[in-house]
Amino acid sequence: MELEKAKVIADTVVKALEPYCDRVVVAGSIRRQKPTVRDIDLVVIPRDRQNLDSALMRMGNYKMSGMKIARVELDSIPLDIYFATPETFATLLLIRTGSVESNIRLATLAKKKEWRLAASGGGLFNEKGERIAGDTE
Repeated sequence: MELEKAKVIADTVVKALEPYCDRVVVAGSIRRQKPTVRDIDLVVIPRDRQNLDSALMRMGNYKMSGMKIARVELDSIPLDIYFATPETFATLLLIRTGSVESNIRLATLAKKKEWRLAASGGGLFNEKGERIAGDTE
């Protein structure tokens, strides 16, 4: 779908989820401003998970929900909601915004220094396992 249409849908979803979250941010190809969008990715810090899940179920075809992700289909448009904590939010937003190629580059750069970029959003860890980055993108 075209970027502008995806932005309108994403903004509607964000407004519907905001009452149940401390933060809701659009990620993925919409955030990267790609002209064509396959799906909508959101990173959220839930405040009221039960009502958040209820809101997601009312939105469309509720595919699944777990501790880290929920999937909903809105008029055949995949919507992925990634659940974060305040500690994991920035890294998760970085990873869920980046393309696959970008994420591979970041992970490769970290590995060359014997560091680890936690895809779960945990942050960047040095060779001693100490978290050295992740509070901001």
